[in-house]
Amino acid sequence: MLSNLKIAFPEKPEKELKKISKQFYHNLTDTFVEIIKLISMSDKSFNKRCKGDFSLIEELIAKGKNVQLHAGHQFNWEFGSLFMSKVIKTVPTYAIYMPIKNTAVERLFLKIREKYGTIFIKATEFRKRREQIFSKRFVFFLAADQNPGNPAAAYWQNYFSKPAPFITGPEVGGIKNDAAIVFVRSRIPKRGHYILECTLYCENAAQTSHGEITGAFRNFLEKIIREEPDNYLWTHRRWKWDYQESYHENWIDHVARA
Repeated sequence: MLSNLKIAFPEKPEKELKKISKQFYHNLTDTFVEIIKLISMSDKSFNKRCKGDFSLIEELIAKGKNVQLHAGHQFNWEFGSLFMSKVIKTVPTYAIYMPIKNTAVERLFLKIREKYGTIFIKATEFRKRREQIFSKRFVFFLAADQNPGNPAAAYWQNYFSKPAPFITGPEVGGIKNDAAIVFVRSRIPKRGHYILECTLYCENAAQTSHGEITGAFRNFLEKIIREEPDNYLWTHRRWKWDYQESYHENWIDHVARA
């Protein structure tokens, strides 16, 4: 935890990093409790705790665009897809998840996640289902800061002060489907409450250059994390892999930093 914070914020003193770490664990604990509460949480309570303006997405849908929402692991990440499916009813909404080994726990999580209609696709089944999904209108909610399983097949760029790999799927899929790309942020105005904000990156992903979307998302993540450093899943092993010269063809850090 602290080692990750030191990579991200080498300029911050130890005392400040420990303060961020302490608040992070408060947020993490709250998230686990909130996920359990989602089993029985009423619509009224959810509406009180999670707010946002998704009118941008509705405008894109009205234009006939398919939409990809790119988000990082901010708290409470489970609320994002729930909010999306609660407010967007004109086209199907999808998200991808990693299968849980315990089938009873997986069924429970799917019951929570699909409460308002989002269709969750196992990452292991997505490849064989994607043509069917993408043949119709869609809005996809993607955790685009996932750590790739194979670093040699990832996009590489500096993330804060150290090279890190980024999964290629969100950019490649967005370009293939010429989707509109929207970056999503979750703010914590007060404990247990979240505000979701949308930022349009582009309406036509097919018109972007190689690495552009991923580089822009990196810039977006760094900005919102610097503004709310305790609101990010620092236990996520972002710097798990070390950069090797054999990855140089996948280095995309040519994107100008905002």
